[in-house]
Amino acid sequence: MAGVELKNIKKSYDTRHNVIDDINASIKDKEFVVIVGASGCGKSTILRMIAGLEDITGGEILIEDKVVNNLHPKDRDIAFVFQNYALYPHMSVYDNMAFGLKMRKYKKSEIKQKVEEAAEILGLKSLLNRKPKQLSGGQRQRVALGRAIVRNPKVFLMDEPLSNLDANLRVKMRSEIKKLHKKLETTFIYVTHDQTEALTMGDRIMVLDKGKIQQFDTPENIYAHPENKFVAGFLGQMNFINSEVNDDGVEINGCKILLDENIMRRLDGMHEVIIGIRPEAMNGNEYYISVTPEITELTGSNKNIYFKLNGVDCQTIVPAETEVDTDFSIGIDTKDLYFFDSFSGESL
Repeated sequence: MAGVELKNIKKSYDTRHNVIDDINASIKDKEFVVIVGASGCGKSTILRMIAGLEDITGGEILIEDKVVNNLHPKDRDIAFVFQNYALYPHMSVYDNMAFGLKMRKYKKSEIKQKVEEAAEILGLKSLLNRKPKQLSGGQRQRVALGRAIVRNPKVFLMDEPLSNLDANLRVKMRSEIKKLHKKLETTFIYVTHDQTEALTMGDRIMVLDKGKIQQFDTPENIYAHPENKFVAGFLGQMNFINSEVNDDGVEINGCKILLDENIMRRLDGMHEVIIGIRPEAMNGNEYYISVTPEITELTGSNKNIYFKLNGVDCQTIVPAETEVDTDFSIGIDTKDLYFFDSFSGESL
């Protein structure tokens, strides 16, 4: 069982500040886990520590229930797919994929079998004699994946492997990587800053901010039940509106929103609260609020409309055929509202 366990993992470069601060996580065998966060949050550092490319300052990393802190990267039985492909330009596709096996002294017949099997899975059989410069970006990324597959590792580590591809190719490669995961039935740990990749690819998502786990859960739970304002805003977007709490509700743009007793109990003792609502949820029929559109963007089948609520920039998404005049009404249902502590940002 090639699960990965992170126990109290810390990383510091100056002995004073931890860039990774007490990370605890259990990644199951054959699971596809996505680590997501903004640039500089520590997600690639975690991946490199699992690979053995970066020393850890404290804690333990276990692969298949074995502590690997002091194991050399080549002895951890992992495969790392980098952002920049890292292919040898003077070698053919076949030789690029076979290189690691040759270094490990595999027999020629075994290398040929493994490379051809990987090429079949990735649709590269007709390209084995080409050099990297003769390939498209998507083909090069598949070669990098193939080089990892031939190793038959216990764990695949992928560090933003699609970030150098154009938008359409990223969508195609997302699908290919998910199919690959199902075929290989191996543990995948995938790092990205792209919220769409995280939500569409992961069995579970680890959301990082400033070296700390903010939430580690299924995409469905993270989207529907974010544990704090950061998670709510980072995955799936959300409008955040500052509002005062009164005796029986809150106010948005002069419209009084009445809240039921259960919600009011959660807001008990608060004078201010942050209200969260997703752009696609502003089509309810409980409360109608008139807003003044500031910018309208056509995105194909939809329009993004930008306006202010309680003085804060917000947006909604409507069908492209919707007429947008100087006065525009949004609809809000209380069931679509989220509430966050105005000081800590924690979900209420």
